Amino acid sequence: MSSFKEIVTKAIIGKTKKTSSNEFRITPELKPDTVLGCWVINHKFSGKNNGGSVGIDGSFDVNVWYSYDNDTKTAVSTETFSYQDKMPVHLKDNNTLTDKEEIIVRSLKQPTVTNVSVTDGIVKLNVEKELGVEIVGDTKIKVSIEEDEDDYEEVVEEEEITKEDEDAIEEVDEEYLK
Repeated sequence: MSSFKEIVTKAIIGKTKKTSSNEFRITPELKPDTVLGCWVINHKFSGKNNGGSVGIDGSFDVNVWYSYDNDTKTAVSTETFSYQDKMPVHLKDNNTLTDKEEIIVRSLKQPTVTNVSVTDGIVKLNVEKELGVEIVGDTKIKVSIEEDEDDYEEVVEEEEITKEDEDAIEEVDEEYLK
């Protein structure tokens, strides 16, 4: 006969991801002729409950390596950009997002520059990133319980063989049944 028990545990109760591309502008100190390289570093982000969806606040630094003075000299310009994203997360079992759940935000694809151009001394660049959100909350699981089962094996102690027993065993005629 089996019955069921419910166990309350922490589990992922909602999950989503979002890819976004945004345009940013940098105005270097010196008028750039050509962009030689562009990269994104120091990506930081955190998520919080924002009225039933997840609000993400983040920032990253963009470094632009460029030439100037008719492509005879180079310089690097750095600027920090902030962003805010809102991600709706559909929770399992018709749950709603509250402050009790844990919000985990992951960078599934680090921010990268996908397009860059120079127009009138201003560097325009597109940055693409992908973020994932997991919501961890309480949930229940059911497990089958076997009742009235004896899981223990019984130990049978063996008796010690005495000298007399050994002598009796020695006297057994092995040819008797033949």
